[in-house]
Amino acid sequence: MLAHRTIDVAGVTVAYRESGPADGPVLLLLHGFPTASHQFTRLMDALGDTPYRLIAPDYPGFGRTETPPGFTYTFDRLADIVEGFTDALALDRFALYVFDFGAPVGLRLATRRPERITGLIVQNGNAYDEGLSAEARGFAALRREVPGNEERVRKLFTLEGTRFQYETGVADPALISPDNWTLDVHYLGLPGREDAQADLAFDYASNFTHYPAWQAWIRDSGVPVLVVWGAGDPFFTPAGAKAYLRDAPEAEVHIFEGAGHFALETHLDEITPLIDDFLTRL
Repeated sequence: MLAHRTIDVAGVTVAYRESGPADGPVLLLLHGFPTASHQFTRLMDALGDTPYRLIAPDYPGFGRTETPPGFTYTFDRLADIVEGFTDALALDRFALYVFDFGAPVGLRLATRRPERITGLIVQNGNAYDEGLSAEARGFAALRREVPGNEERVRKLFTLEGTRFQYETGVADPALISPDNWTLDVHYLGLPGREDAQADLAFDYASNFTHYPAWQAWIRDSGVPVLVVWGAGDPFFTPAGAKAYLRDAPEAEVHIFEGAGHFALETHLDEITPLIDDFLTRL
């Protein structure tokens, strides 16, 4: 059964989804942009027979999570709230699933609390320079003070911009439910959400300075790593998936042709057994 809960973390009402036994080993699922924890609903259902406790929070500025006036939207602050969320739920040990924005959030958490992480699953979440496409580099280089850049960033929050992220690079877009971008656009349209997302967009380049520390953690911690990647991702290229092997030579890397940024949408049946098998060996 999938439960939908909320918990207060430093004045932020964090909404989250949870399934599995309360005393089971934990998999913390960290979503990307522009979605929220609902992106993991099908995966959580597919993993329903595992002994794992699956927990997926919505970040501040996403989904059903509510923030107080004056909240500052940066990747450091998102990581602060997710870290506080794990404290509030007493999650002392857990495996991480990171996707897109979930990579800079989750890898911050991993370097802050390395003793907590039992394993790392990466799905189209970048931590290496070579994984950045020309489009991603151009987007990250945008500066807010330059005229026209604010408008350029905010086009990503439209229906067309959101749908683009789901369908680009996908061999058969008919496999992707329109409910995905419809729900995402609903949440993006809530009061204050576009401003929050714009703040995060202009903060994205701050993640690059952390790459060496994240790579060092992957290398030094020796945690098991599973990488699953949509080959057609317009932002994060397959080179970013293969780069994890540099610091985790034993990592399992699977690149799916015909899948885009949201690889779970088209390749859930192939990815779920890989995750299940990986978790059973932690």
